[in-house]
Amino acid sequence: MTSTVAGRTTAATANGVGSSPARPDGTRKVRGEFAYSSDLWHEDMLWGATLRSPHPHARITGVDVSAAVAVPGVHAVLTHGDVPGLNRYGLEHPDQPVLADDVVRYRGEPVAVVAADHPETAQRAMKLIEVTYDELEPVTDAEDAVHGDVAELHPGGNVVRHAPIRRGEQTPQADVVVTGRYEVGMQDQAFLGPESGLAVPDGHGGVDLYVATQWLHVDQQQIVAALGLTPEQVRLTLAGVGGAFGGREDLSMQIHASLLALYTGKPVKMVYNREESFYGHVHRHPATMYYEHGATRDGRLVHVTARIYLDGGAYASSTGAVVGNAATLGVGPYDVPNVSIDCWGTYTNNPPCGAMRGFGAVQAAFGYESQMDKLADACGLSPTEIRRRNAMSEGTVMPTGQTVDSAAPVAELLDRLEGMPLPQPGSTADLRTLPGGVSNTTHGEGVVRGVGYAVGIKNICFSEGFDDYSTARVRLAAVGGQPAVTVQTAAAEVGQGLVTILQQIIRTELGVEQVTILPMDTSIGSAGSTSASRQSYMTGGAVRAAALKVRGALLSHAATRLSRTTAELHLDGGKLASVADGVLADLVDVLGEAEFDETVEWRHRPTEALDPETGRGNAHVQYGFAAHRAVVDVDTELGLVKVVSLDCVQDVGKALNPQAVVGQIQGGSAQGLGLAVMEEIQTEGGVIRNPSFTDYLIPTVLDMPPMNIDVLELADPHAPYGLRGVGEPPTISSTPAIVAAIRAATGKELLRVPVRPDHIV
Repeated sequence: MTSTVAGRTTAATANGVGSSPARPDGTRKVRGEFAYSSDLWHEDMLWGATLRSPHPHARITGVDVSAAVAVPGVHAVLTHGDVPGLNRYGLEHPDQPVLADDVVRYRGEPVAVVAADHPETAQRAMKLIEVTYDELEPVTDAEDAVHGDVAELHPGGNVVRHAPIRRGEQTPQADVVVTGRYEVGMQDQAFLGPESGLAVPDGHGGVDLYVATQWLHVDQQQIVAALGLTPEQVRLTLAGVGGAFGGREDLSMQIHASLLALYTGKPVKMVYNREESFYGHVHRHPATMYYEHGATRDGRLVHVTARIYLDGGAYASSTGAVVGNAATLGVGPYDVPNVSIDCWGTYTNNPPCGAMRGFGAVQAAFGYESQMDKLADACGLSPTEIRRRNAMSEGTVMPTGQTVDSAAPVAELLDRLEGMPLPQPGSTADLRTLPGGVSNTTHGEGVVRGVGYAVGIKNICFSEGFDDYSTARVRLAAVGGQPAVTVQTAAAEVGQGLVTILQQIIRTELGVEQVTILPMDTSIGSAGSTSASRQSYMTGGAVRAAALKVRGALLSHAATRLSRTTAELHLDGGKLASVADGVLADLVDVLGEAEFDETVEWRHRPTEALDPETGRGNAHVQYGFAAHRAVVDVDTELGLVKVVSLDCVQDVGKALNPQAVVGQIQGGSAQGLGLAVMEEIQTEGGVIRNPSFTDYLIPTVLDMPPMNIDVLELADPHAPYGLRGVGEPPTISSTPAIVAAIRAATGKELLRVPVRPDHIV
């Protein structure tokens, strides 16, 4: 693994912004000592279990819990009638029952919950609940849900959102036209820590919930509504999170555990097993996409027309936002004068789908990048040249009418990728380097090498007029003879390293080494979701703003004590200094008994809702760009693929933590590789066929190739430190690059991901 950082203009502060200090949670996680939410324990606690529907679509005609209630050790068996508040919740729309009442809309929908003094007792009682169903015909095709004569799954129809994007002429003429129909399968976030949490009643009608989540405050809002309580009565604290990638934005066991705890008066713990986890969280939206690209004979894009169908499954979740991303980013990082895109997000009786890393942009990228390769062939150009000729840059106008007002180095990404050395021809001496790996399926016969390129674009932070903000509190005081800072936010640390970044920001702005990040909870205002590559931008921005206020107050205090002006004073590594006289005093002496405490609610610049007819509007805060080059070896006789190398160039604006940036690029690329060649939740008639890591495959260390990573730092003038969100862009371009390489090796059209052996042979 090699990586370089280009464009850096300032030296890194010791353990501050631009350095790569050790993560405070890293050692404990590596040693297995870190407490995750599934490790929570409370004296005299009960165990919760959930009864789920065996049918993707059915009417409930009866529920009998008497046998379950009679099991010794069972403390509660609850159904929809026991929900004291609103029996509906949802991330964007309250359309999902806490416990199903009259109809179930997907296989695995919760129908009843049980609390017992032992997990096996809870499971045994759950199986004794008798539910009778009248099965209904499931709706399982997203296009049929929009255009077909099928059942209406929710009041108002089966369309969650339709987003049109219109720019320029709608019937333009082009010299070269290519079309394609593309499909993206349902991908799972595959986080390693299953859904889990502990609800503890406070004895006064309220509850404390310790849970692994991505957004404490939006969880709280939904729980409060379901329990009929006030926010003051429902307090959430972030427990250890074993990965998320979007799959923890929606509720899973939060309301169920809280409901059982309040009903029984005892703490209740719930932990899903792996199969239940597949049913208990949302997945990446499957997509069917129809694209038409028109260009001049020399490869200049004239128009892009697209119809995109995203299968949202049984409930809305974040489908509306996913549709917005797929539509607004549907032409990719290219300058296109004429655009007509229609994107639909639909209800079906498939598993609910919602947020997953790069959401909306991942699906669209497979479509538009496949089209760019087709267009390159039709125009007699290389895959990189067709992209270079159409690459957007700073000042480009998006199909929504928004001007890109910071760096958009698409051509430079491609130039840098092409400049990287290609791997040497493979050797048959080590079977791990061949398709099929250690399974000994081939010794090199029928193996062909291919190279592919792709570029992706992603919006950063929340968009379309959403009131996106983060709250942070920073307190500076002398502790034990040393200056110390505590930072409080509700921003979820899900493994991405935010706690490290916040410490780095404090050290940069206040020059204090001792920084404590307090547990994340709802006792402070919202920090928004840990998604959309936004937390370094938003909570980093909030912490920086609060630190600057603390610094201003401290310097004013020092100026008064020393009879100086604040303008001549500054902080330097735990010292108070002036330009003229150098170090004046230790910071701890300046502080004395004083403390400085500031809370800030910080927002990025405003965005706009899209015009519902034209899709026009300044919808996004910032754009991120990444490009990949994939090299693959394909056994054309067996259909097996080995990704030999996967190189990436990405602009991050400013690498707050260069080592963490490289880790994010590696991780995002791994998930893109999974979608390209192996990861898919397979459904049949709305039923998941492979709800386990035995049958749902994710890349292992043997599947991940070496990566050369080149990190650009082209500052965004509108963002804190000039940073640009990092986590999602590498997931977007890695998948189409790998598929392009497989096409180059096989000559196959490959219109669907993941690519399976039978697509090749």
